[in-house]
Amino acid sequence: MTAWNALELEAALEEAPTIGARLDIAHAAMAALGLGALIYDYAPVAYTHEGELITPSFFGMREVPDDMVDLWSSSGFYQIDPVQHLALNSPRPFVWSYRRNGQTVLNRALDKRHEPVVTYVHDMAITCGMTVPIHGRSGDCATVTGIRYGAEDDFHREGAELLGDFTLLAHAVHAAVEPLFGEAERRSRAVHLTPRERECLRFSAEGLSAKDISGRLSRSVPTVTMHLNAAARKLGARNRAQMIARAAHYRLL
Repeated sequence: MTAWNALELEAALEEAPTIGARLDIAHAAMAALGLGALIYDYAPVAYTHEGELITPSFFGMREVPDDMVDLWSSSGFYQIDPVQHLALNSPRPFVWSYRRNGQTVLNRALDKRHEPVVTYVHDMAITCGMTVPIHGRSGDCATVTGIRYGAEDDFHREGAELLGDFTLLAHAVHAAVEPLFGEAERRSRAVHLTPRERECLRFSAEGLSAKDISGRLSRSVPTVTMHLNAAARKLGARNRAQMIARAAHYRLL
């Protein structure tokens, strides 16, 4: 991809009115690199306070197997996806291969935990591709992945040559898609608080007592206390300080 084409892609992405339309443009642009499938995911918070991988709040996939979205978003495959673990632990784009003769950073990371994912990608013939991690300043993260269908055995060499162009494309896609996210996409799937619980929590983080909050919201002190206790329970917090710390971790404040 030349610099001129990159500018053309950015202009086309900016003109597209929806997230779906922008992902369609990105998917079409990937064809020049010989990549047939696109996966874009976004998580406002990558890990729980206990260190478990949080399922992204947004998945955008093009030309992947029909059941892949459900497997990764609802059936736990995301948590055992070695590509995602590599992406979340490094800012470096990388080429990957699930093949036994693959010579990529992924091959050195595979173990028994990943067997369901390994079996699936071999069954679906989506064994080779490249991924660009994007880590935001607020702790949010995204990955942009391109998959090569029918890759040759030496894909690791060709992929290394294409990785710079794909990285440019990936950052252009993220820059175009992320501003269109709404509240649902920017809220972590790990913890769900009601609007009133979040409101009381934010006031508590500002140093207000339950009595102070009740005055602000025109609600009784027991009602405010009920909301704060519910928020603490959902966050697994034992006291107010821990509740606020965990709320900050999940970007709820």
